[in-house]
Amino acid sequence: MAAPMLRWGCRGRRWAFARVDGGSCHRRGAPTGSTSNRIRGESSVAQQPLHTAQKTRKGEHKWAAVVGLEIHAQISSNSKLFSGSQVRFSAPPNSLVSFFDASLPGTLPVLNRRCVEAAVMTGLALNCHINKKSLFDRKHYFYADLPAGYQITQQRLPIAVNGSLIYGVCAGKKQSQVIPKTVRIKQIQLEQDSGKSLHDNLRSQTLIDLNRAGVGLLEVVLEPDMSCGEEAATAVRELQLILQALGTSQANMAEGQLRVDANISVHHPGEPLGVRTEVKNLNSIRFLAKAIDYEIQRQINELENGGEILNETRSFHHKL
Repeated sequence: MAAPMLRWGCRGRRWAFARVDGGSCHRRGAPTGSTSNRIRGESSVAQQPLHTAQKTRKGEHKWAAVVGLEIHAQISSNSKLFSGSQVRFSAPPNSLVSFFDASLPGTLPVLNRRCVEAAVMTGLALNCHINKKSLFDRKHYFYADLPAGYQITQQRLPIAVNGSLIYGVCAGKKQSQVIPKTVRIKQIQLEQDSGKSLHDNLRSQTLIDLNRAGVGLLEVVLEPDMSCGEEAATAVRELQLILQALGTSQANMAEGQLRVDANISVHHPGEPLGVRTEVKNLNSIRFLAKAIDYEIQRQINELENGGEILNETRSFHHKL
């Protein structure tokens, strides 16, 4: 069957769906036991100082860490990516769900022009090349809060590629010297957010809220050019400020508008990169720094004790 085509408002331009089997993009849903739900009472960390001073630990001098990030920012738009449903935080459960969001048979997507414009603005601000032709792909997997059984995303031909983000890291004995660093941006892609699963452990049940299903996301994929939690946290904070200045995303982490997946590995300098693990759905810049530093040390300890690192997805519990 030919891939269905989409118009988004500009005459002569179309957006196409291409089926992808076994795509490599990561979904927004959290793994079992994840702590991706919002931490109540947590203020925005964009204006707070970051204190993640690194201490030299056992074996650390023999290892080099590699960190890459996938950052998901909710686009500031009145409606969802492919439907006319409103986007509003703290609305009653399942009150902002259209027929398309619920994946009823016969419903068709209509692309939100505002989301495309936001992606282009963000790409230009991050020194990206904007692709004149961009395709949507279907990433198939089963999850309870994804009614269609697939996510509409961009993998093969995203809207923007090959950018860079400059940020500053404090150094020196008194942390008074700011060293500029650059992280490469592999791509920026548009995609749908999933719904939200609320786990009730007392009753052994899970409740589904589809208000978030279909909300437009910008996924910014950073190359593995960072080496510790502090660098990653500073880069995310810089990106957060850029998105807020552009108005393309409010990037409020306390409301789930900015979520980060961290890919982490360690290796001996001069040797091939190690097996990576992914820590999903980090919703705080401080927790991001702590999770990365903890995972780096966990991998070092595991390898030094004769174990092996598995290519797996992990979650982070800030109290443990």
